[in-house]
Amino acid sequence: MESFQTLYHRAAERKGGVKKLSVLLNDNSYYGDTLPLKQISDDRILSAFTKKVFQSGFVWRVVENKWENFEDSFFGFDIEKVLMMPEEMMERKAADPKIIRNFNKVKTIRANAQMIFEEQQSGHSFAEFLATWPSDNIIGLWAYLKKHGQRLGGNTGPYSLRALGRDTFLITRDIEAYFRAHDIISGGIQTKSSLNAIQNSFNQWQTECDFSLAQLSRLVAYATGDNHIHVEQTEDA
Repeated sequence: MESFQTLYHRAAERKGGVKKLSVLLNDNSYYGDTLPLKQISDDRILSAFTKKVFQSGFVWRVVENKWENFEDSFFGFDIEKVLMMPEEMMERKAADPKIIRNFNKVKTIRANAQMIFEEQQSGHSFAEFLATWPSDNIIGLWAYLKKHGQRLGGNTGPYSLRALGRDTFLITRDIEAYFRAHDIISGGIQTKSSLNAIQNSFNQWQTECDFSLAQLSRLVAYATGDNHIHVEQTEDA
């Protein structure tokens, strides 16, 4: 695998120099919450998970415009109130045009509330659970969300974590292309061997710099492929 310095210099050349690259790498506008993760209440955790579930495969702006209605319909995502909702109520909510009418996605709200509630029984908030998960095994946290939650696999879980301020890399097309081009992975992108290889690469880069996983994730994307991202218009990576 390439060294951090090699990646950094190539990304700087592609993005117009070190100063412009620095602006791109330090743009944290994609983070949805400015509070330290441990201080975020668990209803906000459920809200973030739900928003990303509904945004997956859909126009994000539409979800954002309807989000106040989601908050009203699901009691501010209060964990206990959501868990007390009977099936008939969930069906009625899913048919309400004030939100996005998708019953399969609406059902994830209660399922993910259950995941949060069960972790709370260990004596800490779900926010504390997320905050203390080791960064050198962030793929393990992805796996947990996929196994114990609903529709939090793929990049939905990582995007949710980003929105909450939990540091994580993403697996975008450019990042997948990088790891394939350098023969670090060869099989399916979501296989255990591929994810372990990617995690190990990010772990190694972190020993060579003081960048977060999110910054390294962007760096790999900016050093790869045919993207033309400028300071005025950035993408998540």
